[in-house]
Amino acid sequence: MTTIHPTALVDTGAELDSSVTVGPYTLIGPHVKVGAGTSIGAHCVIEGHTTIGQGNRIFQFNSLGAIPQDKKYTGEPCELRIGDRNTIREFCTFNIGTAQDTAVTRVGSDNWIMAYVHIAHDCQVGNQTILANNATLAGHVHLGDWVFIGGLTGVHQFVKIGAHAMAGFASAVSQDVPPFMTVDGNPLAVRGFNIEGLRRRGFGPERLAAVKQMHRLLYRSGLTFEQARADIAAMAATMPQAAGDIATMTGFLAQATRGIVR
Repeated sequence: MTTIHPTALVDTGAELDSSVTVGPYTLIGPHVKVGAGTSIGAHCVIEGHTTIGQGNRIFQFNSLGAIPQDKKYTGEPCELRIGDRNTIREFCTFNIGTAQDTAVTRVGSDNWIMAYVHIAHDCQVGNQTILANNATLAGHVHLGDWVFIGGLTGVHQFVKIGAHAMAGFASAVSQDVPPFMTVDGNPLAVRGFNIEGLRRRGFGPERLAAVKQMHRLLYRSGLTFEQARADIAAMAATMPQAAGDIATMTGFLAQATRGIVR
């Protein structure tokens, strides 16, 4: 049977797998669904139309599924969806989406989310990300897979950060960050590409060379943005072993809405 502490208040409408554990003084609302093997610590509030997958570790004092901090929100039945095997440390706040976007805030799977992280309405967080203490995502932010956000870093609303990118400690991220790049500071600047992270993820010499060349075209060659985009796209013909990485970059650049950090 589901292990629910006697002091926890779980609405009869909530759907919890039989293997879920719920700690003392936690509140779970009527529209919440929690998958197998997920543990929820003490003093959490999980409300709204929130769906949580399997094998998550939710530590004490979290607020998940509250209404957005958006004055335009008028009570629409928007959602928060959390995937599988995420670690969510203490004092995090994840809000539901809004009708002005997809109406869903999404957090993928296998993410490591440290204390005091805020994920605002309509954010789309990928898989295998790391958000360090006090990282703050404003509304409508998109994070690709394997993104790392340093502690005390704030990400402006509508910003997109591409896969494998890294934002350093206490940065102010107000423009889109292309995949693979390393940025930090206020004002934000590109410091290079995330070579150590890519090596840890199994990128071989050919793929690393392609990422290095894309970095050079965007940031070291004096090209305009459109010229750099065209030259990056042309790389696929001569570097077929990195075609997937090149496609990741060209796809991101085609959809950058706030202008990339340069």
